[in-house]
Amino acid sequence: MKKLFAALTVGMVLATPAFATDHLVVYSAGPKPLSSGLAKAFEAKTGIKVDLFEATAGKIMARYEAEKANPQVDVIISAAWADAISLDQAGELLPYHSANAANVPAALQTPNYVAQGAAALAIAYNPKSGLPAPTRWSDLTQPTYKDQVTMPDPAKSGSSLTLVQGLVAKDETAAWKLFEGLAANQTLVPGPNNAAMNPVLQGAKGVVFGAVDYLVIGAKAKGESIEVVYPKDGTVLAPRPMMIIKTSQHQEAAKQFIDFALSEEGQKRVADEFILPARTDIQAKRPGWNDLSIIDFNEAAAAASAAATKAKFAAIMMK
Repeated sequence: MKKLFAALTVGMVLATPAFATDHLVVYSAGPKPLSSGLAKAFEAKTGIKVDLFEATAGKIMARYEAEKANPQVDVIISAAWADAISLDQAGELLPYHSANAANVPAALQTPNYVAQGAAALAIAYNPKSGLPAPTRWSDLTQPTYKDQVTMPDPAKSGSSLTLVQGLVAKDETAAWKLFEGLAANQTLVPGPNNAAMNPVLQGAKGVVFGAVDYLVIGAKAKGESIEVVYPKDGTVLAPRPMMIIKTSQHQEAAKQFIDFALSEEGQKRVADEFILPARTDIQAKRPGWNDLSIIDFNEAAAAASAAATKAKFAAIMMK
């Protein structure tokens, strides 16, 4: 009986979640080719099976919250840095620093999470629209652009929320006046990023305010009539945080996944999707770190007031 108990005890120890490495659950914001490509390459390299859920940042965070009574996810890759800040402040992240993060800028890593890469928020412009090419955010409040502008909803797009937060942090009065002008110009706020981009690609609208730049660059590479414009008055960087959830049942596998995403191979996959790689030693296939005029702001403070920011945006834009 003692031998049986000992055997069962050993079996339980070997099955302890933190040591299980043959399986991994990853929730990732798009683009899907990057998420699925990383998952398949990681599986091939390690033999660890990846169960991938790919959706918008809002949907993956909603799923995580809904499952808290029975946690499922090991690694989350969001499109909103604020998500990582919030989870970190709540004590829900597992500390881990990958050796492959050596060439990631200090601003894009903490002891508990690290950027996979980053996008910049920009203006997407369809040159076939017949509209003049905008150069500043405020251009889109002019009568010329009335009923021709779309914008992703900050409540459904983490990157759009980051843009609103950055503009508000730079000059709160000017930012809310800008959004009032966009609302008066009948700007359409249809939902997540693709919902804002599609009418412009189809020619029904002419411009996207706050487009994710890699989506625009990728669409242009496929032959779409679309151009990316980085406003002269600066833009906001939207890092994509990778984080291991503290309740992970496969912690060692999760650490290996973070290592792989930050490896040379993983970062080249990021670059292939026209996302700015987190590692500065990996060549980007789009405007790089030194080509962008970035608005710096306190993202932790912005995260603390995210609900109020989204509510005020909705009150102005969703009248």
